[in-house]
Amino acid sequence: MNEVHPFFYRALVIGVLLISTGCSSFAAPDDPADARAMRDFAQTMADQHGMDATAVEALIRDEAAHQQSIIDAISNPAEALPWHRYRAIFLTDERINAGIAYWNEHRELLDAVEDRYGVPAEIVVAIIGVETQYGRYRGRHRVLDALRTLAFAYPPRADFFRSELEAFLILTNEEGIDPRTPLGSYAGAMGVPQFIASSYRAYAVDFNGNGRRDLFSEPADAIGSVGNYFARHHWRAGAPIAQPAQIEGRVDEDLLGGDLKPRHVVADLTQQGVRTQRPLAADEPARLLALETRNGPEYWLTLNNFYVITRYNHSPLYAMAVYQLAQAIKAKRR
Repeated sequence: MNEVHPFFYRALVIGVLLISTGCSSFAAPDDPADARAMRDFAQTMADQHGMDATAVEALIRDEAAHQQSIIDAISNPAEALPWHRYRAIFLTDERINAGIAYWNEHRELLDAVEDRYGVPAEIVVAIIGVETQYGRYRGRHRVLDALRTLAFAYPPRADFFRSELEAFLILTNEEGIDPRTPLGSYAGAMGVPQFIASSYRAYAVDFNGNGRRDLFSEPADAIGSVGNYFARHHWRAGAPIAQPAQIEGRVDEDLLGGDLKPRHVVADLTQQGVRTQRPLAADEPARLLALETRNGPEYWLTLNNFYVITRYNHSPLYAMAVYQLAQAIKAKRR
């Protein structure tokens, strides 16, 4: 059982003092969060992780706040845009030039990460560029508020966000962080690479060896953790990611369906009229992807490493933006 961070004892003591003086800060009457669900969650944290149930309940009920703006944001993600509009957000001269500067600043570190994990520098740089514009914009929501809001007032994904809230409280306990302080995205992602709490616990690394996994203020840990994340999701060093494709004849809609995992091989797709500019191994797993442009669909053949990028964010638009930003940064840096 993990040692419990002192915060959870402090919160309990403060809560008792506030109640005894008649100054308790209960949730607002119009708070849509499920009070019983919060109480059950707190008890689970006590039963499974040794935390004080009263302190946890006080934390998520009284110190965390419901934010309607978070519900609004998650209900209208950028990934719902057509590709040509989504691409325009990330493939800008400003972001490309900033990526070159970030690469030059951290060149030795990026080389070390590529040597250890096999993930090329341009991919790591592009991930951080898409996520936080190279660490400049890391989110304005308290992670505690975001996870509390989504865990108890967003039924479509409440189970997922309760598990993330659980992971967040364990993480802050393990890393000695006051859970009220970290800022992040509306979905609770945090730090320079925007790891959600479960990913932080599973894939963050202490790349500089100082005894802490700090994705907020240590570039080595942030960059190293992106490399580790990709390696752990089976990135293949030196393998292709995606290629533009042309279709001879009519498109078989069955080739475009299903999940993002490459479930065909290049030879089968070639037989069905899919052509690429550069040859690929006949037995290479691949998937045909159609992206919406102003002039109709744009076709790509996506491969294993493209699928690995979608493990970071499950949107094919996100993965393609990362890939194209990486290529643009690499080409302009030469």
